[in-house]
Amino acid sequence: MYLKNKWTVAASHKQMQADPTVREIARELGVRLPTAQLLVNRGCTTPEAAVNFLAKKEEQIHDPFIMKDMDKAAERIVSAVKNGERIVIYGDYDVDGVTSVSSLYLYLESLGADVSYYIPCRSGEGYGVSEPAIRKLKEDGYELIITVDTGITASAEIEVAKELGMDVVVTDHHECHADIPGAVAVVNPRRPDCPYPFKELAGVGVVFKVLCAVESLLNPDEPQVNCVRKISREYGDLVAIGTVADVMPICDENRLIVSYGLSLIENTERPGLKALIDATRSESRHNTKRKVTASFIGFTIAPRINAAGRIRDASMAVELLLAKDAETADPIARSLCDINHERQEEENKITESAYAQIAETHNFERDPVIVLDDATWHHGIIGIVASRITEKYSCPSILISFEGSEDGEIGKGSGRSVKGMNLVEVLSKCSDLLEKFGGHELAAGLTIKRENLEEFKRRINEYARECLEADDLENTLEAECELTPADITMDQANELYYLEPYGTANPVPTFVINGVDLYDTALVGGGKHTRLTIRIGKSYVTAMCFRLALDELDIYPGDKVDIMFTLDVNEYQNQRNVQLIVKDVRLSSEQYEAEESERLLYRRVMAGEPYDSLGIDGLSADSIVPTRDEFGTVYSTIRRELRVEHEIFSIRALIHLMKTHGAKIGYVKMKFILMTFAELNILNIKKLDDEREVYAFKFVYMDSKTNLDKSNIYRKLKADYGQK
Repeated sequence: MYLKNKWTVAASHKQMQADPTVREIARELGVRLPTAQLLVNRGCTTPEAAVNFLAKKEEQIHDPFIMKDMDKAAERIVSAVKNGERIVIYGDYDVDGVTSVSSLYLYLESLGADVSYYIPCRSGEGYGVSEPAIRKLKEDGYELIITVDTGITASAEIEVAKELGMDVVVTDHHECHADIPGAVAVVNPRRPDCPYPFKELAGVGVVFKVLCAVESLLNPDEPQVNCVRKISREYGDLVAIGTVADVMPICDENRLIVSYGLSLIENTERPGLKALIDATRSESRHNTKRKVTASFIGFTIAPRINAAGRIRDASMAVELLLAKDAETADPIARSLCDINHERQEEENKITESAYAQIAETHNFERDPVIVLDDATWHHGIIGIVASRITEKYSCPSILISFEGSEDGEIGKGSGRSVKGMNLVEVLSKCSDLLEKFGGHELAAGLTIKRENLEEFKRRINEYARECLEADDLENTLEAECELTPADITMDQANELYYLEPYGTANPVPTFVINGVDLYDTALVGGGKHTRLTIRIGKSYVTAMCFRLALDELDIYPGDKVDIMFTLDVNEYQNQRNVQLIVKDVRLSSEQYEAEESERLLYRRVMAGEPYDSLGIDGLSADSIVPTRDEFGTVYSTIRRELRVEHEIFSIRALIHLMKTHGAKIGYVKMKFILMTFAELNILNIKKLDDEREVYAFKFVYMDSKTNLDKSNIYRKLKADYGQK
């Protein structure tokens, strides 16, 4: 556990105290040293720069018409509205797509346009623009298709639309890995020929720019800044949700858009959003109004909107955001919460199945990319599981589901990557094996025939080995600075709100605190999560370990630990308390070194070094040779645990268990006790994990007591290291 992840800390507590820039910013702005350090980490080298960062003075909203084809897109949309043409918005089924569809629909509706929307069904049609959908829209009489958050790879489908006499305006933000489609306009800041200065807009961010452009065309005498303000007031909340959910960098104009959008959501009167926020409160034990932050959007609001498109119909989420009153919105919001629970259950099942496949089949030394497939996985959920796998194993992963395919031969996949491997670029090198693919540098989707799967696995790993360095696959966790017990305060937690909104390029601050006392541990959430209670000075603070069970942590009350965490405020029954959200936890260096010396002693004893040559001050036989009573205590304790079906223990867990029964049995003794039990077949013992020293135990029935002196191991141990 201790060496599972590498840690880096940008600034130790001593460095923070000694840095004159940090001290000056803290003094001039009246903030605590850690907050000043966070500002320095974000490039603020003077108090003035720090003030500008917090006030967002350096960011600006760029002129939408700088974007390639924006003039053509805006003019075509204005023409369609004025001429009463039938317009359909063709969107994607994720949160970015849903908010894109909703904001454009609401705006065109406000102009009196004849507008509708179309979102393909994930299970039946899959991602992107399809020819059958184009033909159906023609039959329904639509004259203009506006794609949102999709369309950049739909060259063939757009040609079909043109042949049918339909115009298409593409708005998208995904990577351009082929020729630009021949649409009336293709608005995408990632176009190689687009001069727009900020490339990291979400799909809904591109739609926001389109709305600003159309509003400017419709109001030529109005200053453009007023048009931007109007669109921001009306749709900034939806743009913020889509931008955060799509994990876009929170910098440049995204930072302004999201910041303003969060302030709108805080006191929203949009019936759908209000209903969804109320529904999340009612299903939570907190049931109190929470501050709306990017984290609240990312972990609470977005998953519920996303759930509709993942396992039902994304139109549910659109209808929620389009709702005009609470009577319409409330039942949809409750349904989305129920669907999200269903999604969570399915996600956990797929995750367990995927982990089992990895353990059985994946060769990490040979293949840097994990590629898994299954005929039963829900294809709407595999993307979330791929994220969890990439996070857990620190390598790219692609999950492919053949569920729902008529002949079981067409699979839909979702992949996640790591820094150092652009997933879309690598997929493009395998394009001859794929039916369809698209996405971003770190996340992409694909469709593949089963007959091409094995060659795809071979080739993508071949390309990955070329572009990935060993460091890219190393799980290194980064913290911004070290905190002391005096920093774990409500004042410090509140100061972190100054740096909102958080996201990619402005991450939620991660801290480290070293050498704290672990007071208690408890399983929560049905055993899926662990709550630690740590002692800080005279206070006790909760540290939550989500998706980490006790046996994975392998730490116990009485241990001294180092914790990497984010600082949070827990609100419950009108009480606000600081809590830590644990990213990783390990034994303190002091305790680890003490335990390592015990492991070294065991290895030296096993090597047969004479007692006198061990040269350890204070060493006695009591440190090495177990007593008969200690054998009895360990045996009776393990038997008691086996009766309640507790069969698996790490050696640290066993040592802690003995302490709870009043027996202080150290590492060396415990190892020899287990070896003796195995030799005499007193217990069936199987080692499951060499690194963490995890064992599985089974009871062996015996009709009489066993004489320990029959053990060769025990006799030799007493002879070599007995009373001296």
